[in-house]
Amino acid sequence: MSEFAKPPLSPVQISLDVSTGSLSPSGPTLTRRLLDLKGCFKNTEAWQREVEKSNPIVYQVISSVVPETARELPQSITTIFAGDCAGELYMTKGHQHPDPQGEIYYGLEGQGGIILFDGKKSAWVEITPGKIGYIPPGWAHRSINTGKSDYKFLAVYPGCAGHDYQWVLDNGMGLRAFKNNNNFELTEF
Repeated sequence: MSEFAKPPLSPVQISLDVSTGSLSPSGPTLTRRLLDLKGCFKNTEAWQREVEKSNPIVYQVISSVVPETARELPQSITTIFAGDCAGELYMTKGHQHPDPQGEIYYGLEGQGGIILFDGKKSAWVEITPGKIGYIPPGWAHRSINTGKSDYKFLAVYPGCAGHDYQWVLDNGMGLRAFKNNNNFELTEF
């Protein structure tokens, strides 16, 4: 476990700055570049060219001081930057929870949503500022920025849930999100 917080925790107030997507006090920050999303984009040749050219930051996750341990409810702020790779919109890696648990996302800024996949069927839940998206237990999920500016959301989840990124690489998500003029479209794959 990280040194930033160890149970038992004392009651704490956490401040959220929507404009910067930051928490105070904060825990670890995770920054994912295009290279870190190997296997996520459909056009692997375009992905490789972009990685070699500039390897941009695709998204960042700032965690709170609440640790990912049983009986705790960690929170994080994810910012997905606007962009695409060969027309496929910037996204998170996506994951499934090894310990199937529900999760909520609350939209803070920008346009986006979640692609969900239970291994058989896919779903899309749009999450915009002030909207809550619910992810049921057992559904893999990946967030997508569908707008022209940063997309930010708050995630709250059980600390025991865990993150299995390999499951998404092995099973896919059933849907992909692509630019379509001034909008986006979801396509099956």
